Amino acid sequence: MTVERILPSPEAYDLIELTTEIADRELAGRVDDFESRGEFPREVLRTLGRAGLLGLPFAEADGGGGQPYEVYLQVLEVLASRWLAVAEAVSVHTLSCGPVAEFGSERQRKALPEMLGGDLLGAYCLSEPQGGSDAAALTTRAVRDGADYVVSGTKAWITHAAVADFYNVFCRTGGPGAGGISCLLVPAGTPGMAAQPAERTMGLRSSPVAQLVFDDARVSTDQVVGEPGQGFTVAMSALAGGRLGIAACAVGLAQAALDHAVGYAREREQFGRRIIDLQGLGFLLADMATQVSAARALTLAAARLRDAGRPYAVESAKAKLFATDVAMRVTVDAVQVLGGYGYVSDHPVERYLREAKVLQIVEGTNQIQRVVISRALARD
Repeated sequence: MTVERILPSPEAYDLIELTTEIADRELAGRVDDFESRGEFPREVLRTLGRAGLLGLPFAEADGGGGQPYEVYLQVLEVLASRWLAVAEAVSVHTLSCGPVAEFGSERQRKALPEMLGGDLLGAYCLSEPQGGSDAAALTTRAVRDGADYVVSGTKAWITHAAVADFYNVFCRTGGPGAGGISCLLVPAGTPGMAAQPAERTMGLRSSPVAQLVFDDARVSTDQVVGEPGQGFTVAMSALAGGRLGIAACAVGLAQAALDHAVGYAREREQFGRRIIDLQGLGFLLADMATQVSAARALTLAAARLRDAGRPYAVESAKAKLFATDVAMRVTVDAVQVLGGYGYVSDHPVERYLREAKVLQIVEGTNQIQRVVISRALARD
């Protein structure tokens, strides 16, 4: 189905058209092969970088595309509709570039053109084995030793572990609580930092996720992003935008599931009629289409607040919560539309269903999004 879009500029329409062409040429025909082998498509990310799609929401002076967030999210949506793992990789990379772009020193910011151009791939290291949702309680510690920090601890569920070129590592440089956390920009290959074997995941198998272990890894003090003790602020600032990235990925995945289910229902005949003409199934598809449109609208409304410089963290939480729940419902329903055929890997809806689940977990579980929203209601 064609998605009707209202974009802020002619350049944005050209950008969506370019993204669609690249997604159809480089992504759609390769996803099954890479997913079956569990191989990360690093060269695809370089292709997207050369096309200018890895730095869209960042300033042109830093090597970015200077595009509004609402345009960047619709690019993510197109990518996710062809290959979710690639769209998630773009979202995680954008999340990883954010701390340097917003809080980085002049020396750190010199690397932004390589980051935003795709030569350097990023990872974001906040979660730990015993602490995912309670980020302020993290235990990875960095102890000052002369001109270095000595880092010890374990980070968990790190997307791009072992394939990233730089890592935003949130660790404790001070006392307990959020005020004792700092963000270190750690280059790949740092002695004492080691990626563990990749997790065996339900979906997104071409996206490597693993623990990172730090065993007295030395990181220069000039690699602190922002100020010591500012790490929790850095983390939350990046996550507000990152949640919108995941919401856009969810919209793209749900749209792909809807499109496949509609195409199948138009062709499949039972009782002498196309099954899309049977009211029970037609109404199911109508509900799916409405949910996808609502998720898109909520996500873009939050992005427009961000673009206008208005507070948007709570609206970002709403968008992430709603869009990822929609992706879960729509992919389940898409499998139901196809019946037995939906349960086998001959049709992509089987993969869509497996992939949708993780979107309700990453960048803060949907239970955490409800905490953010309910606390805002209590304050107001």
